[in-house]
Amino acid sequence: MPSSPSRLFAEISTALPPTGGGVTMGRAVVLGGSMAGLMAARVLSEHAEEVVLIERDGSTADGGEPDAPRAGVPQGAQVHALLGAGALQLERWFPGFVAEAVAGGAVTPPPDGSREWFFTDGRRRVTAPVAQDWPVLVSTRPFLEALVRRRTLAADNVRLVAGRADGITFEGERVSGVRYLPQGRDGAEDEITVEADLVVDAMGRSSRLGDWLRDGGWQRPPVRRMPIRLTYATALFKHDPAVTEAWNAVSVDSADPAAGRPARIGGFILVEGERWMMLVAGYGEDRPSRDTDDYLRRCREDFPKVFGDIAERAEMISEVVTYHQADSRRRDFHALRRLPAGLVAAGDAVASFNPVYGQGMTSATLHASCLSSWLRAEGTSIGDPARGYFDLVRVVVDAAWQVSTFADLDLPHVDGPYPRGYRLTKWFAGVLFELAVTDRVIAARFARITAMLAHPHALARPGLLLRALWLYAVLRRRGPAAD
Repeated sequence: MPSSPSRLFAEISTALPPTGGGVTMGRAVVLGGSMAGLMAARVLSEHAEEVVLIERDGSTADGGEPDAPRAGVPQGAQVHALLGAGALQLERWFPGFVAEAVAGGAVTPPPDGSREWFFTDGRRRVTAPVAQDWPVLVSTRPFLEALVRRRTLAADNVRLVAGRADGITFEGERVSGVRYLPQGRDGAEDEITVEADLVVDAMGRSSRLGDWLRDGGWQRPPVRRMPIRLTYATALFKHDPAVTEAWNAVSVDSADPAAGRPARIGGFILVEGERWMMLVAGYGEDRPSRDTDDYLRRCREDFPKVFGDIAERAEMISEVVTYHQADSRRRDFHALRRLPAGLVAAGDAVASFNPVYGQGMTSATLHASCLSSWLRAEGTSIGDPARGYFDLVRVVVDAAWQVSTFADLDLPHVDGPYPRGYRLTKWFAGVLFELAVTDRVIAARFARITAMLAHPHALARPGLLLRALWLYAVLRRRGPAAD
């Protein structure tokens, strides 16, 4: 009997070290030195004689730590979240990673959660306490990515080169290699072809793999999109505990078209270097700009007082940077009828989500564990299409897609597609969200799902359903609490 998505997700997201030998190969080539590419290279270092990582941003070619986000990561200067599952996977693949990150300046939240604030429609919300049994790391993306890069390149058989991937080569029914232009070269005569037993596409949302497959006579993967039209604006402030005791806050305002109120999201976190990183975000035509006055006004007027306190009383130490994402999208490689052997894709090249849910980097670490599981599975051969890998990745993508797109369907400018049973599921999700304020069991289940430690199907287990319905009935009988 096939495993359920929840069970497969649990197997993928395990913190236990991988066991067993698995497939071996001569050379693997990874396209893109993003978090997804680095994690794939780390996994492949245990299966290939040589791993070549081709990255177009030359600042990272020597493994050094960039002072600023890479040019290939337009959202790199924005707030990033490494969810609980991501921290566990980094520790799994790089033992001692959490301690090293903390020693280097990464922030760990206070254990009681007392300085983490959450606001819904302007009102501070306190959920039932949850005993977290997973590590939490908070930092900027460049800090975290530099540490992952350093640990990955420490493997003797992993080599990073600066260049732009320009295509893939085919031999019969498989991918046989990669064409790339070395950094600083732009002529066709400068193109280099590298043979490979396995190629990993980790080129992000802008991946051209679909075009390359089409040009080689193969199918493009079908693409699903959900328009979100999200715009971020972010700035850094010098941390000052006299301004607020909060190290992290998130504010979510739902839209009220009748009152002319748009949906808005804001947040700040304490990051390495004793800095607050604070963002304000809007949807549709409500687009924050790079103008400092506009940014500070939004902090004061559109969000709870603590945002305005930081904007007015803390020292602003950076310019305002913006990022716009038009949609969430996924490429369904698992749906292809024909797929060449020797090819996989990971990270945003497979699926990218509304970034406010912080699923991107964590998904990349889980995709790496999918790659490991596939390579170590009995009967796996790189001479065959990687369907087993894409089936595992689908489980991870489905989990993240369900959480993020379901919430985005509440936005006035998003008009579907709506999944089957949407109205009932939306009602029940609202019930669970309300009960999580007081019930520790439900709050803990919610926390594990939002941290990508469990599949959303875990909310549909009979025991939890009965508990939620009983508590909801009790709450309804009591009626609204007196002010």
